[in-house]
Amino acid sequence: MNIPFLDLKTQYNALKFEIHAAINEVLQNTAFSGGPFIARFEQEFAKFCGSKHAIGVGSGTDALWLSLLALGIGPGDEVITVPNTFIATAEAITYCGATPVFVDIDEKTYNMNPALLEAAITTKTKALIPVHLFGQSADMDQIMAIAKAHGLYVVEDACQAHGAEYKGRKAGSIGDIGCFSFYPGKNLGAYGEAGAVVTNDDSLAEKISMYRDHGQAKKYYHGMIGWNARMDGIQGAILSVKLKHLPVWNGSRRKHAGAYKKLLAPSQTIIKPDETADTTHVYHIYAVRIKQRDRLMAFLAERGIVCGIHYPVPIHLQDAYRCLGLKKGDFPVAEKCAAELLSLPMYPELSSEQINYVAQEINIFNA
Repeated sequence: MNIPFLDLKTQYNALKFEIHAAINEVLQNTAFSGGPFIARFEQEFAKFCGSKHAIGVGSGTDALWLSLLALGIGPGDEVITVPNTFIATAEAITYCGATPVFVDIDEKTYNMNPALLEAAITTKTKALIPVHLFGQSADMDQIMAIAKAHGLYVVEDACQAHGAEYKGRKAGSIGDIGCFSFYPGKNLGAYGEAGAVVTNDDSLAEKISMYRDHGQAKKYYHGMIGWNARMDGIQGAILSVKLKHLPVWNGSRRKHAGAYKKLLAPSQTIIKPDETADTTHVYHIYAVRIKQRDRLMAFLAERGIVCGIHYPVPIHLQDAYRCLGLKKGDFPVAEKCAAELLSLPMYPELSSEQINYVAQEINIFNA
């Protein structure tokens, strides 16, 4: 049996007629950049997230960067985040001229450890970026309380957490701003690059809308120096189609995660994902931890099972961030997890037979 890590084609085939109709509507209306299809998706996504505003942008990276710019983050400022995320989280900070500062993670959830925040805050700190890694929300009560006590902004990196919940509230709707990526492999994925920002703040929404469109609120009248970070019409139309299916898809992911949890035999060597009582995990990634990660990955590949690693090198150890002067051992939990995490196949269209086969082969490896 051959099981890909991700199967976008099966999902596309199930939606083919809806997708083609949506694209054809954009073509017929020649609404390729901005326009009614973006506006419609923004309204739908804001409602889905429980936020007042959603602003469509070109990518999740754009969402993070423009959010920080709108908050006034710039040279001399520090923004605290985690080292075990995709580099875009740190890049957005750097591109504002600010400095990324890292705190280690909780070993069970792989999210920001709020207990370490106070020690990392300085007079230069302006914002916190918790990352809802793999589809599970960070501990937002503690993070928000610390931010409020120190007068800091909170930007939720919800790029992997479309539809995840924290105490009944959607990820991205709790901080000052929430940022989403619609990269094709995400729980809600476009057919190209796209992203969005959600917020309840009218002023921030207006600023981000202007930043994404060369700083203009009215065509050819530029109130600020902005950028071209617009979402294109075809992506907006596709995302409107797919958003209707997202709750069912997330339910399937949770069902698959439950099956993995049940079928993977109890073991001293493998650690399954932990879902906290306060959260609804949407399992963008189903990652197990095992010290013999590379051996297991090769073992499964020989049996037709493709896995992934998220992420093999923490940001503070990347060559791109050597300038920060950080070293191995500075964030031991993140480093330990980076060496042990293995992402198993996870997508709504997985069959019971496929999940059984993956679990069976892992159990054989661990026997």
